[in-house]
Amino acid sequence: MGSMQTPLADPVPHAGQADPAGAPGEAELAGTAGRAGRAGTGRPSERPGAAGPSQLVRPAELPGPAEPRSIVLLGSTGSVGTQALDVIERDPGHFRVAGLVAGGGQVDLLARQVERFRPEVVAVADERAVPALREAIGSVPILAGPEGVAEVAAWPCDIVLNGITGAVGLTSTLAALEAGRVLALANKESLIIGGPLVKRLAGPGQILPVDSEHSALAQCLWAAGPSGYDPEAVRQLIVTASGGPFRGRKRSDLARVTPGQALKHPTWDMGTVITLNSATLVNKGLEVIEANLLFDIPFDRIVVVVHPQSVIHSMVEFVDGSTIAQASPPDMRLPISLTLGWPSRIPGAARAVDWTTAHTWTFEPLDDEAFPSVALARHVGSQGGTAPAVYNAANEVCLDAFLAGRLPFLGIVDTVAAVVGEHTVSPADTVEEVLDADAWARTRARELTAG
Repeated sequence: MGSMQTPLADPVPHAGQADPAGAPGEAELAGTAGRAGRAGTGRPSERPGAAGPSQLVRPAELPGPAEPRSIVLLGSTGSVGTQALDVIERDPGHFRVAGLVAGGGQVDLLARQVERFRPEVVAVADERAVPALREAIGSVPILAGPEGVAEVAAWPCDIVLNGITGAVGLTSTLAALEAGRVLALANKESLIIGGPLVKRLAGPGQILPVDSEHSALAQCLWAAGPSGYDPEAVRQLIVTASGGPFRGRKRSDLARVTPGQALKHPTWDMGTVITLNSATLVNKGLEVIEANLLFDIPFDRIVVVVHPQSVIHSMVEFVDGSTIAQASPPDMRLPISLTLGWPSRIPGAARAVDWTTAHTWTFEPLDDEAFPSVALARHVGSQGGTAPAVYNAANEVCLDAFLAGRLPFLGIVDTVAAVVGEHTVSPADTVEEVLDADAWARTRARELTAG
């Protein structure tokens, strides 16, 4: 885990103290990835005191804000975004919305959000959405396209929550970090594909994990006190998985799975991409890579356990045989509220476990034969460099092919594995190198899924 000598986050600055930034940003829509990414290519500058391994998520005693904490929300019309706004709406005394970013495909929803939360600025990735949005929201400033999204990602605020889905979130993450913002990270793909870039740029404690599993791991480590930051004290990280809609099925049972079946998650209400990734367990593979990058625990000490009830969100096992777990009913508003309110916990952010009733919680080993995506993720994560970007990009293309009926369910991970196998891994030290690998993987995956 490294030395882990630096706190989770520097004191959260007030928006008025924040520096404007000229860092690159990214759009919510996949179609804008190339244009936005190219605007910010090259090696990000390394800020003094940048975080080393395992220093990203160590807690600090941060003062509570004297006034409502200002939030910029990227991906406001998505699943994480709408739940984050629900958290904010319930506690207006603690939070205010400084900026909203969306893809532009749901103008009516975005307009309602603007009317309700009165942000200082709005951005849409798709410039074609501007006329309809302008008519709906009046005089609120609207920025558009990759440059507009970049500007809002670095907007003066206390916390930027990146709830964008997919690799397109990378340069927004880089923009927020380079601007010195505290980053509540729900867009795991940006850390996974740009690991060296993100870690080099992030200051100690600048990243707060929003994923329920990584929030749980961080809380378990925080709760352990000094031993949570002792690399000799942590035996392994245990990442739990619901098992998705096909838990318990053999590989042969999955040959004729339909998109409708794959989109029926048993415990979580999520967007299309993450729901499909949960069905293939690619999402869990991505989370293993993310855990390695956030906590600097090697892959052979990160295990996945199937827990169908989705109440234990992850665990940390220590060398003395003790295990600390974080438990709560499945509700993303809890980890979201923890990142927005840190170091305070927000009363009533989500319901708690009802300890007055009987519960049965079960744990099962992962079936790697039926769901090879986690083992493949360990492989690409261990390779490092551009390998994780290829894994993620190929998977995004394969999901589209599956939804369009050009690829069977089992073909998703099989095709990703084929693309990964063809790739020659190279360093991922610049945005250009990451995006080149991403583009190559998408092209190759489209060729293999053309039908």
